[in-house]
Amino acid sequence: MTALLQVEDLRVAYGKIEAVKGISFTVEAGQVVTLIGTNGAGKTTTLRTLSGLLKPIGGQILFEGKPLTNVPAQKIVSLGLAHAPEGRHIFPRLTITENLLLGAYRPEARADIAANLDFSFEAFPVLAQRRRQLAGSMSGGEQQMLAVARALMSSPRILLVDELSVGLAPILVSRVIGKIKELKERRQLTVLMAEQNFNQAVRIADRGYVIVHGKIAFEGESAEALNNNELIREFYLGA
Repeated sequence: MTALLQVEDLRVAYGKIEAVKGISFTVEAGQVVTLIGTNGAGKTTTLRTLSGLLKPIGGQILFEGKPLTNVPAQKIVSLGLAHAPEGRHIFPRLTITENLLLGAYRPEARADIAANLDFSFEAFPVLAQRRRQLAGSMSGGEQQMLAVARALMSSPRILLVDELSVGLAPILVSRVIGKIKELKERRQLTVLMAEQNFNQAVRIADRGYVIVHGKIAFEGESAEALNNNELIREFYLGA
């Protein structure tokens, strides 16, 4: 069975500095897969490359078995990859509803705008309550919910989520992570999540990869395997 997303020996550089050094991983349909690593490990670079925002210097990316490596970013969106980036990158002077509608960019999602809008408001009730509020006036946690909901407006085949925990209070991180788990279960959503907060990431992970200095240091085929790995225990659990 072909993986929904397959990354093979991916290498990405900023000038002469190689940030991603030949990583390989797969994401099966309906799974939540986590890329776990400290700041600077190469997680964000990997997701930005999958989204077409960066060009690799080596390796390949396959989506449903078809090459994605040098496909333009707008085409990648149209294929069904949606990215909720680190730092949220919402449009602060637009309302919540306007931000969400901008998420329905890809043609395949436009017929489902009303249904996806209803679903986003159901999944994140605070967005429904404040739908006419300017997005820039929301709290960090609310903006993170908006970023995820905006990505969902594109009816994605796979959702890329980058660093939910950065800059958020632990209770808000837990709340948004819980919502992603709920969306996965209700919509069979496929998720690739880059995260440095191991305890939160493993709550919803079917499996995951630990990235250290741009390389895969460990592949966990289950949340239990991740929890019991010595590398994880040393760097993330203080053992």
